[in-house]
Amino acid sequence: MTQNDMAEMPVQLPRAPKNDAEARGRYFNSGNAFNIKLPPVPPRILRDEPAQALAKTSTGWVLCDLSDELECPFPATTPLMLARYATVLASETLDVTLNCTASIWYMIEGKATLYVGDETAELGKGDVFLVPGGVASRIEASTTSVFWAVGNDPQLAFEKAAPLTGDEAATGFVHYPADEIKYQLDVVYERDANDTTSGHALIFSADQTEASRNIAPTLTLSLNTLKPHSFQPPHKHNSAAITLAVAGNPAYSMVDELKCDWSAWATLLTPAAAKHSHHNEGDTRAEFLIVQDGGLYYHARTMGFEFY
Repeated sequence: MTQNDMAEMPVQLPRAPKNDAEARGRYFNSGNAFNIKLPPVPPRILRDEPAQALAKTSTGWVLCDLSDELECPFPATTPLMLARYATVLASETLDVTLNCTASIWYMIEGKATLYVGDETAELGKGDVFLVPGGVASRIEASTTSVFWAVGNDPQLAFEKAAPLTGDEAATGFVHYPADEIKYQLDVVYERDANDTTSGHALIFSADQTEASRNIAPTLTLSLNTLKPHSFQPPHKHNSAAITLAVAGNPAYSMVDELKCDWSAWATLLTPAAAKHSHHNEGDTRAEFLIVQDGGLYYHARTMGFEFY
């Protein structure tokens, strides 16, 4: 029997193109254009990568690369973000010039100097910093130093794009020292959370992105906390989240039906729209640093945050 379902049709080519521009055209229909089956983003907690970074005996990267599972032709942790750890041995240098709009960094241990273009900063444990993409940047370590970083490299790789630099750059270099982070979080804790907030959290922004409350045009960064023996109720949002477990013992997250036990400096992957919650069963405050591609969804008016 002859099939007459347009969903079974192959891609259609131009019949008699007159030039190269016409020959590049391809034609689908409403049946076969939307039936691509992409692998889902897996809920997961990555523990091997921080262990490798902390034990490394050479300067370099440990990528949280799930591109094989995601069927991405470029390194990616989620379709639009890449998490990585970096180790810089004492007296050595690591080039951190990346092809992304911006990368968000957290210093796990050590002491180092960061050079971003003509600017410098002295780094210590617990510092957060934002490095604009495409700007010559390097880390010179005084003592062996370990970092966690997330950038939107896959977003630019997907579009085959490069970041703008100079006066046209989307963001500049920003340094958030650990002592200032502690002070600002204490200020937040002086106020009560209400039913419309997701607990006590510090949101990082910058002068160029202050109006949107984001740290970079498509990325958001928050330091979330949980008081002892408390939990953040189940919720969801349309952005994916990559989370660094900073403090909390014992603590865990539920992502869909998967229990993800935290360990020091582990990376938690929460897929877009996945139901998830965070739980602190310890006697001290839990802290976790969350990067989301939320700026993209805020701009599109499709964030979709809601509690269950």
